[in-house]
Amino acid sequence: MGRLDRVGATRVPDALLPLNRILRDDCIRAMRLLPDKSIDCVFADPPYNLQLGGDLHRPDGSMVDAVDDDWDKFDSLADYDRFTHAWLREARRLLKDDGTLWVIGSYHNIFRVGAALQDLGLWILNDIVWRKANPMPNFRGTRFTNAHETLIWAAKSDKARYTFNYRAMKGLNDDVQMRSDWSFPLCGGAERLKDEAGGKAHPTQKPEALLYRLLLATTRPGDVVLDPFFGTGTTGAVAKRLGRHWIGIEREPRYVRLARERIAAALPLDESAMEVMPSRRSAPRVAFGALVEAGMIAPGTLLTDVRRRWQACVRADASLVAGSETGSIHKLGATLQGAPSCNGWTFWHTEGEAGRLQPIDALRQVLIAASPPQ
Repeated sequence: MGRLDRVGATRVPDALLPLNRILRDDCIRAMRLLPDKSIDCVFADPPYNLQLGGDLHRPDGSMVDAVDDDWDKFDSLADYDRFTHAWLREARRLLKDDGTLWVIGSYHNIFRVGAALQDLGLWILNDIVWRKANPMPNFRGTRFTNAHETLIWAAKSDKARYTFNYRAMKGLNDDVQMRSDWSFPLCGGAERLKDEAGGKAHPTQKPEALLYRLLLATTRPGDVVLDPFFGTGTTGAVAKRLGRHWIGIEREPRYVRLARERIAAALPLDESAMEVMPSRRSAPRVAFGALVEAGMIAPGTLLTDVRRRWQACVRADASLVAGSETGSIHKLGATLQGAPSCNGWTFWHTEGEAGRLQPIDALRQVLIAASPPQ
């Protein structure tokens, strides 16, 4: 495992980007030395500034292992805001024009972070609610149980052509569109790293399943993912599994040691397993007329919907006619159903051997597969 304890006094050239390494340094100082527009995705789990007052005990008298480390303490909200603007400004500079930022927080800080990133010109795409399947109870009974954290997903600008593997997320969710509320348990069991005394090595270690989903959704194999608050290396371990490059920044030596050991033990997926279904936006565009020109669907062919309610005849110019109605595969399908729109590729079918129907999209995929790469 490579290591870069301190970066130099000048910015690192693009060719020397410290891929798959931990920079043991202050996050803002380290980010300032990385080149502009060199990062595809930033995942940030910054200090929450919990502002805890006094110890918290369970009903049996035992003490709750809360976040009370010095790295989570700030003198004032104004001090926290200055810190937030500083690291977000660097994150925006480092992002490629089509890159995206993820930041996670609790009610203590996420609203301040959201305002700061909007002030800096970042464009919010979604907020994701991570619903904790096993949240810590509110032992004092004075508030609702705090059972979620919020993630903000933002692009560098409203013009960014960011990565979103929509079909992969739909496939991950039993072919149902992925929603913005995600349910994962708190990090526990064998995944929870322990210190020498058997306690939590890091109080806010995130579950790998959470990072797996967001990296699978918004990055591609070979992309560079930066985590400026690396902790015990969850981002690095998951990025390695998924075939993404990573850069971690962490100033606490004990976390750096644990992260290095953890990532060294992580096993990457087989290269073929990293591929995901391409989004329709990124898929090659093929007109229906190309199938007619290629002789894959001849003029005069009758198309039908899967329930055989309507039939349409293909004309020489690739338009369809059904009775007195004409139009494209999409327009005619919508007209016949009385619907505002229709995906003609999946609505219309051809009849093959033994009367078996197949969507015309199957023929389109054959044509795409046979076409030389652009």
